[in-house]
Amino acid sequence: MKTNKWLIRIALVAIPFIMYSCGSGKNIVGSAGSGAGVEKDSGRKEQAKMKYLQKVLDNATYARNITSKIKFNISSGSKNISVAGSLHMRKDDVIRIQLTPLGLIEAGRLEFTKDYVLIMDRINKEYIKADYSQVDFLRDNGIDFYALQALFWNELFIPGEQKVKDSSLKIYDVEMPDNMSDNKIKLSKGKLSCIWTAEKASGMIKNVVVSYKSGTHGVTSLECSYSAFKALGAKKIPSSLILNMKTDALKGGRKMGMGIQMNSLNTDSDWEPRTNISGKYRQVGVDDVMKRILSL
Repeated sequence: MKTNKWLIRIALVAIPFIMYSCGSGKNIVGSAGSGAGVEKDSGRKEQAKMKYLQKVLDNATYARNITSKIKFNISSGSKNISVAGSLHMRKDDVIRIQLTPLGLIEAGRLEFTKDYVLIMDRINKEYIKADYSQVDFLRDNGIDFYALQALFWNELFIPGEQKVKDSSLKIYDVEMPDNMSDNKIKLSKGKLSCIWTAEKASGMIKNVVVSYKSGTHGVTSLECSYSAFKALGAKKIPSSLILNMKTDALKGGRKMGMGIQMNSLNTDSDWEPRTNISGKYRQVGVDDVMKRILSL
């Protein structure tokens, strides 16, 4: 069971720090603005920017539920492991990853809701259940469920807000070079920097890089790449997500990677959105676990 135990430990590290990398303050303002020296064509450029951002927003799937069998890969240093699993997501409600080595027995479960984080070690019958405010580095950096959801659903996000509204599009900057097939969408404020790469023609997001500088945890950067887009109803979503992260919060600024390959996309809604925890499981203290994670 050593491999399974290592998998659970490394997953405990990867998922919370992926969330951490999206942290920010909640008062976001765009760096673009208007002044006395704006060019005569600034109005046309702003109109083109808004039209393009609306195209990106319109790519969001209409589906409320996304489920799939997955191949889950995670790496840290020289360690690399792949296991089978499943993904269940319900918009604005829950993201659940279940890990089943050899496709037989569930070894671990990671469940993220609007209100809490649940991490279950099925092998050792232990679990963590805590709201975001109970984990210091999540609370201090304003982490919430919606930033993580945007990464999984291939969407733009505004930290601290549930969704990107049409009226909020003005906070983004857009680079639209004539000689390139992709555009860059940027959001920055203080310690946070986000850069999305999206196709010029379709507005599909292909990549996002998020960087955050924390006085407590140093620099964390996350790159999420999307590929293998497949139809889900009238829209398309990526069936392959690759996340690479580097953070000073781990020993030696350790690099970590996580990949999810979805094999059977569907919109099944016949599943329970919350996990019931058996009395056989022992709850583990958040502070003790986080100290253990940070010392890996």
